Amino acid sequence: MPVKIRLSRHGRKKLPFYHIVVADSRAPRDGRFIERIGSYNPVTNPATIELNFDRALDWLQKGAQPTDTCRAILSYKGVLMKKHLLDGVRKGAITLDTAEAKFQTWMTEKDAKVKAKVDSLAKEKRDANKQRIDAESKVREARAQELAKKRAEMAAKEAAAPAEAAEDTTEAENSEA
Repeated sequence: MPVKIRLSRHGRKKLPFYHIVVADSRAPRDGRFIERIGSYNPVTNPATIELNFDRALDWLQKGAQPTDTCRAILSYKGVLMKKHLLDGVRKGAITLDTAEAKFQTWMTEKDAKVKAKVDSLAKEKRDANKQRIDAESKVREARAQELAKKRAEMAAKEAAAPAEAAEDTTEAENSEA
């Protein structure tokens, strides 16, 4: 029975969510599977990947073949690197301690890259928010200045109106006399 590690699509239209499953290659895409070993959400930035590392490694060592997308996911999470190092240990090329040290070094570098990306995305979001707020405050200040200008004009007209009314009354008194 040829076994594949592949994605099973879930979620609604235009918002996909995938389960990473081990299935018989003849089974339908979203149909029967042997084991669910993780999930993958490509909608988030960076993509959210939850994976049972040990089970994925176990299935790869048993001969399960990942699809292209699953191969990229397994590579991203370090499962393929670990398998490669364990194959080297099995063949006698390196020791288990050396393999573990190399894997831990690789994982720390990978985690640093992911953290840097998350931090840069958060910084870009904060900067965009700050720019939007600054632009809104400039517009608000311009509107406040226009409103103050209109109010000053209205106050000047109201101040001129009583003076005109007083002149009208004095003219009316003079014309009566």
